[in-house]
Amino acid sequence: MNDSSEQTVDPSHGFSFFTNYAHILLLIAKTSDVRMRELATQVGITERAVQRIVEDLTEAGYVSVTKVGRRNHYVLRPHMNLRHPLTRHRSVADMIRMMDQ
Repeated sequence: MNDSSEQTVDPSHGFSFFTNYAHILLLIAKTSDVRMRELATQVGITERAVQRIVEDLTEAGYVSVTKVGRRNHYVLRPHMNLRHPLTRHRSVADMIRMMDQ
């Protein structure tokens, strides 16, 4: 018998409690030189969608990107506050800690 904790949720059905933006931030926090393809695979979206999200996060100041050789290196700005009125009293670091427990 399978343990329900081993089952995965198909992201095309139902809903998720966190946005793709939150998932991308979490993965960047874990691995600063992660590739777009790896982000896309882990989050379950296209590489183009990941590129748009990273661009948005960079423009908003949550992430900075530098080129190191042929790879990108991402730096998360964990002190920045979240944007929604219900959560803007919390920082990115607070969200990452909560998601990564």
